[in-house]
Amino acid sequence: MTTSDLYDGPVEEAEELLAVVASYRRLNRAQRRRIAHAASPELRTALAGVERDMALKRSPGSMASILTDRRELQAPHLDLIDGLFRRIARGEQVKALITMPPRHGKSRRAARWAPLWFLARHPERRVMIASYSADLADDHGRWIRDAINTYGEQLGLALHAGSKAANRFDLADPATGERLEGGLVTAGVGGGLTGKGAHLALVDDPIKDAADAESPTMRRRLWEWWTAVLNTRMEPAGSIICIQTRWHEQDLAGRILEGQDLTDWTILDLPAVCDAEDDPIGREIGQALWPRRYALQALEKIRRAVGERVWWSLYMQKPRPLEGGVWKWPWITDNRITPVAFRGVDLSRVIVAVDHAGGEGDSHDETGICGAGRTTDEQYYVLADRSANMGADTWGLEACRLAIELTADAFVVEDNFGGDMAEQILRQAWKQLAEQGDTGGLLMPAIIPVHAQQGKRLRAEPMAQLYAQGLVHHVGEFPRLEGQLVTWIPGMDSPDRMDACVHALTELADPASTPMDTSPYKDQRLSGRR
Repeated sequence: MTTSDLYDGPVEEAEELLAVVASYRRLNRAQRRRIAHAASPELRTALAGVERDMALKRSPGSMASILTDRRELQAPHLDLIDGLFRRIARGEQVKALITMPPRHGKSRRAARWAPLWFLARHPERRVMIASYSADLADDHGRWIRDAINTYGEQLGLALHAGSKAANRFDLADPATGERLEGGLVTAGVGGGLTGKGAHLALVDDPIKDAADAESPTMRRRLWEWWTAVLNTRMEPAGSIICIQTRWHEQDLAGRILEGQDLTDWTILDLPAVCDAEDDPIGREIGQALWPRRYALQALEKIRRAVGERVWWSLYMQKPRPLEGGVWKWPWITDNRITPVAFRGVDLSRVIVAVDHAGGEGDSHDETGICGAGRTTDEQYYVLADRSANMGADTWGLEACRLAIELTADAFVVEDNFGGDMAEQILRQAWKQLAEQGDTGGLLMPAIIPVHAQQGKRLRAEPMAQLYAQGLVHHVGEFPRLEGQLVTWIPGMDSPDRMDACVHALTELADPASTPMDTSPYKDQRLSGRR
């Protein structure tokens, strides 16, 4: 803001006014309001312009409100999106995953207003936008380009005369027309992103529909594009924001949530109806995400119209696969308990079961590691699922750490393939943790080998019947394990998470396996377990 922007009188008075304005900008809202109320009409007019300028720069939502004369809708969940972009504009490197229901404003805010606001703050930086199709990404680029033509003078933005395409444009100095470094490029997921790198990459709706989400080939292609194309185009300290509605447990968001770098990500998981106590916008359980537009009654109508599977995926951000032939979803969901409710449960036994894979890498199965317990009145609890694609040097430590966490009294290990080796891996891992002081003085749990002589169906069905009778309770949610249970059909190879869970429950359900006293453990881990 220059002197002439505020005042057209003598230079000395204008400079004095600028000094007042500079001090005014540093005050909080209440202080500014008091000053404006007491100011002269001339100063009040100048300060109104300052307030507008501050609002344009404050956040994407604030800018959108000013430019549309407050027609642009605002909501707490959209404020969270604004907060991410404010962090990026301040120079922070951000990786963020935003999962929200359809028609809740995520794309309009995160892929349109927010990039426009970011470029207004940093016209020297480049933005990339990718969507499931080039046409949708181009629509975002076209909207931003047209917004620059409409609001550019107010935002201090201008397009370069030689680069105004919807899918690729450069910015220019509004005063001289000289090309700046900043601009925008768009592409469809799977397409190329050649040319200059990006300081900010936005991936909005990377999955077209349920057919693409269900296709392993399409999911693999999306992940390969994500790792080999988008991530390689990022500038040092560049930021990435992925915005999507969940479709499948192994969609792009699902892969990110299972990634080894998850701690680097900010996760904004916003279901249509709050179902967790740690909701990002502080809702109570059962409250709608945007009641101004979609009240609970409207959401219930949507739920009836789309069905349970679509509801849980697209609206609740908890994709659930179709059911198979043995387990049914209600057997799990109707008997689930929260970790808080579980605190009042006294377990008589705790087992960590391991179904180890042949190796590490995409060509091998996962190693199933599940923790489970039982009470004396024959109620069973699935406590943890730590399964993953792991090598022998990793799964032994992971299983032992889980046993320490749960104070387990035994490991159950399938011995069909390398049973002796598996037992040795567990013993070495426990020894390593003990030497590091991580066992807390516990003695190593017993190791119970299991030889799967029966067919998969004969082993699985008795455990499924425990579920059907309401005797098995999942303590919290285990989406991957639960997905394997409900999609398994007799005749299929049984996945390792499911096998580990079945091994644990089979051991717990065997009356002959219950220890009669605490004598095997000098650390008294079974004390109080009857």
